[in-house]
Amino acid sequence: MIGFNYSLGLESYGRTLPPDWPGGFWWHWLVFTVIILAFVMTVLLGFVWFERRALGRMQARLGPNRVGPFGLLQPVADALKVLIKEDIVPSQADKIVHWLAPVVTLVPVLMIFAVVPFQDGALLVDLNIGLLYVVAVSAVPILGIFMAGWASNNKYTLIAAMRDVASVISYEIPVVLSLAGVVLIAGSLSLNQIVLTQNTPLILLQPLGFLIFFIGGLAEINRTPFDLLEADSELTAGFHTEYSGMKFALFYLAEYAEALALSALIATFFLSGWRGPFLPPWLWFLLKIVAMFFVIIWMRATLPRIRIDQLMALAWKFLFPLALLNIVVTAIEVLVWPEALPWGLIPVNIVVAGILVLFLSKKFTLGWGRIEV
Repeated sequence: MIGFNYSLGLESYGRTLPPDWPGGFWWHWLVFTVIILAFVMTVLLGFVWFERRALGRMQARLGPNRVGPFGLLQPVADALKVLIKEDIVPSQADKIVHWLAPVVTLVPVLMIFAVVPFQDGALLVDLNIGLLYVVAVSAVPILGIFMAGWASNNKYTLIAAMRDVASVISYEIPVVLSLAGVVLIAGSLSLNQIVLTQNTPLILLQPLGFLIFFIGGLAEINRTPFDLLEADSELTAGFHTEYSGMKFALFYLAEYAEALALSALIATFFLSGWRGPFLPPWLWFLLKIVAMFFVIIWMRATLPRIRIDQLMALAWKFLFPLALLNIVVTAIEVLVWPEALPWGLIPVNIVVAGILVLFLSKKFTLGWGRIEV
């Protein structure tokens, strides 16, 4: 939509793939399904190692360094250990729901990657309503979390699950509204088309939208400082207290898969996705994902956990008004410059975002009375 073009065109490095590559519906479906599963599982193992090593450095300790060179095989060893652990189910639990909950939590997260482009045309399916698909599918894992909390027949797991339901419902609103500005500028709901229109990363034109999406995304996937489901001093281990063995490992994988999905969506919506000069497009996409995940790790090592009342107030009193204001500002800009937004709006939008955040932060207050769970 706006100016800065990369020095190399979109056709460089063979970026464009035919929509049915490698030929035929079923071959396309099979190849990209295998690619997505292999990519997600490999990156998840890498993220587990990367987070433990990065946190170790940030906290002045070594992290895993015994199994394999630099501890690279530690995630594999952990996976093997979990596989042979006993699967314990509470005697009064709803055993069918208890078994289904991890599956319902993990599978929808994997489905998000069906519409995420690794390069132009390199995706399982290019839906013209891809953004709506992502919003719909990403809301399904909360059902698995609630199933786990309810089926365990444990009041602490149920409270933790209800906390997650409340936070996801609350934060889904500002998160979706933050993407309205992206749609207004790109003029499409297709994730591939959104990337193609970003001659300039939308983080420069939508700094406020990026901030809202990032904070809301962290709250939805229960990452620090919003990891209240694992508030050990309050709710033991949270909604998965009564899980062990491979079923616990599926919840663990789902948490990292959600972090990977959030990083991939931020790269797609705000960082020009796979686009970039000199390097292959898939490598640009992977580098942007790793960079965003590093920021998530950095926040975990830096920020303390907030209270549940602060979590809910942040969504309704701060992010929700900011998201509405961001839509108004973006709509005005698109109406005034319908063809392409000019360069000068980049510093303007950054300043406007800073002013709005500063103003609402002064108005954002919490009651200091009795704190309810």
